[in-house]
Amino acid sequence: MRRFMKEQIQQLAKQYAQEFIEIRRHIHAHPELSFQEVETAAFVRKKLDSWGIEYTAQVGGEGVVAIVKGNNPSSRSVALRGDMDALPIEEKTGVEYQSKNIGIMHACGHDVHTTCLLGAAKILNELKGHWNGTLTLVFQPAEEKLPGGASIMLKDGLFSKEKPEKMLAQHVFPELPVGKVGITPGAYMASSDELYITVNGKGGHGAKPDHAVDPVLIASHLIIALQQVVSRWSNPITPSVLTIGKVIANGATNVIPSEVTMEGTFRTFDENWRSDAHQRMIALAKGLVEGMGGTVEFRVERGYPVVYNDPEVTAVSRRIAEDYLGKDNVVTLERRATAEDFAYFSQVVPGCFYRLGTASENGDNRFSVHHPQFNIDEKAIELGMGLMAYMAVAE
Repeated sequence: MRRFMKEQIQQLAKQYAQEFIEIRRHIHAHPELSFQEVETAAFVRKKLDSWGIEYTAQVGGEGVVAIVKGNNPSSRSVALRGDMDALPIEEKTGVEYQSKNIGIMHACGHDVHTTCLLGAAKILNELKGHWNGTLTLVFQPAEEKLPGGASIMLKDGLFSKEKPEKMLAQHVFPELPVGKVGITPGAYMASSDELYITVNGKGGHGAKPDHAVDPVLIASHLIIALQQVVSRWSNPITPSVLTIGKVIANGATNVIPSEVTMEGTFRTFDENWRSDAHQRMIALAKGLVEGMGGTVEFRVERGYPVVYNDPEVTAVSRRIAEDYLGKDNVVTLERRATAEDFAYFSQVVPGCFYRLGTASENGDNRFSVHHPQFNIDEKAIELGMGLMAYMAVAE
């Protein structure tokens, strides 16, 4: 039965490849920012309607949740997720299907994710007499912006009636060529928290620092001191990252400002250490800044949790992927300090978040995600939608 399903899925994926390349190009040309995916969601609903697939609209905002039932619907339950939102980036690919929405681009491949999920839906709907269980297809909004569409969909009751046995998500990966996928068990992507810091001092003339409390000097000490959180307080075998990426000291060559604002990110792979680190950062900032005569406001905005790939689900997913693609085409990837709100799903449902190779063999399409020239080798569409379908139903 597995061999039959693999052959049928591969045949349909090949048959529909050009259709879904065009779907991907349409979505790519009409990107929408997080929490604004009105037309994208409408496009998804229109496609599902045309295939006779039932769905619920506006789950957690513009989310669409479709259901496809095979034989014995209660025998097993699997969920697949694809995100729909784009980024505030001006596209510079020059392709004919380049973004028509100025300053907005599908630079993270969510157009591919949505397309592959639609493809898997169509394929499995046509083959529903040949597989067992119920498939839930989650078209998710707002992955790119806190608090994350996944968390909102869950709060809106996504799995309140029945939780699936497992949940899978596929994400583009330009560091791998088309034909390969990467799957990593355990903690795969980091938690991600935003830091907002204001150091208050006393402004004054740059030539009379003794009459001021210089928040620029204090902030510079604080930036360096905060690295102690990573270098001396965290477990060396648990990766952590603390980056201050924005500093505004609005003085002048001869003006000491009254305040300095800073923004940054803190990321790690241990949820307990994560909470401890927040308190240590705040305490360190308060002690240092006040010791130098200033005051500080330090706000931590908790972001996405750690993406945790359930070892059992991931092992099964790997075996299925090896069956579909060949053992040599499935690799283990290193952990990444980037973040993903699929983490919220993986906290409530055993999950596997895996990566789809999208680079051409000749070296094209290797620009990183979030780059204005990011694009994919479109052969990835056929592979991505077929693999997703097979991973959902193979037992």
